[in-house]
Amino acid sequence: MKKTLTIILALTAGFIASAQAPKIEWPDYKFETVLANPITSVKNQASSGTCWCFSGIGFIESEIIRINNIKDEAKYPDLSEFFVVSHSYSDRADKYVRLDGKLGFSAGSECDDVLHVVKDYGIVPQAEMTGMNYGTELPRQAELDAVLLSYVSTIIKNPNRTLSTAWKRGFDAVLREYFGAYPETFTVDGKTYTPQSYRDALKFNPDDYVTLTSFTHHPFYTKFAIEICDNWRWDEAWNVTIDEFIEALDYALEHGYTAAWGSDVSEPGFTRDGYAILVDTQAAAKAGSDQEHWVGKDNEQKAISAPKEKEVSQETRQLLFDNKTTTDDHGMQIFGIAKDQWGNKYYMVKNSWGITGKFDGIWYATEAFVRNQSMDIMLHKSALTKELAKKLGIK
Repeated sequence: MKKTLTIILALTAGFIASAQAPKIEWPDYKFETVLANPITSVKNQASSGTCWCFSGIGFIESEIIRINNIKDEAKYPDLSEFFVVSHSYSDRADKYVRLDGKLGFSAGSECDDVLHVVKDYGIVPQAEMTGMNYGTELPRQAELDAVLLSYVSTIIKNPNRTLSTAWKRGFDAVLREYFGAYPETFTVDGKTYTPQSYRDALKFNPDDYVTLTSFTHHPFYTKFAIEICDNWRWDEAWNVTIDEFIEALDYALEHGYTAAWGSDVSEPGFTRDGYAILVDTQAAAKAGSDQEHWVGKDNEQKAISAPKEKEVSQETRQLLFDNKTTTDDHGMQIFGIAKDQWGNKYYMVKNSWGITGKFDGIWYATEAFVRNQSMDIMLHKSALTKELAKKLGIK
């Protein structure tokens, strides 16, 4: 009887939850670009957890375009993501073993990791290291991820007190077989480069970039390592108020910069169609309210205006981070601002899921979504306002 009652209660809860989840009928959005800074083509991370690298490389490519004032799209850089991923995995293995496995070990990371690799090892064109050395046209990394985790997990369980001199060579050999060998030299436009000299020729300096975040469990205008598993290098971000965070993003975009963006995309308003909207689903569930204006009574009529969004504050951001609702889900690149037919503001976002959705790989994110869901943004230090740079002591 007790077991039967438990099942009934579970089913009832499921039915109630299902009934309370409204089906959102999206409006027929018409977006008008307000400003859009140069980006390279949309890429496809496919079945790999490497959004952090695709967004970081896209950001770096836009920076190279800006720094070198490249006007011809045919001359836009196309850099290798998996040159970075491979080096990152190699560095992570060292740290994982040194810490006896007390460190997250997966394909996930964050954009500061890209800067570390480019600073330490350089960068190469995509054509020199595609990373597709294992029989597929697009990334399918589950097998490799499992192999690498199993490898380092075995190493830290070594019954001997002293590790062999072979374990790291073996690990890097696995990376080489899946991703390909690191190019030592290569030729671009008739000139021969190493990965380091190519980075320098592109005039990209990894030391010129800052990461901003916004949480209250650390003092504002100080740096701290965001407590997420993907931040395995323990990189520090500058902590500012959420208003200053948005002001910094807007100022950067308005002055020709883009931003690498770390965000939570688990909200129902982040869709496969290209929307990132902080939909207030509770308001949508209230029959007879203004929800009918945009959802439609009983979902029988099409939405005729933008959906109502949740209210966002510094306090709600912190609560969502503390209770693990907001997590480090996805890395993308913000490159512009648009507005819909009702005059609402959106950020234009380059994703790494290929040419997909209603806008061919571009997402439109409301300011409320960015305020609520953002983990961090990376910017060139010269993209900061003078006031914010002074508060942070950045020159």
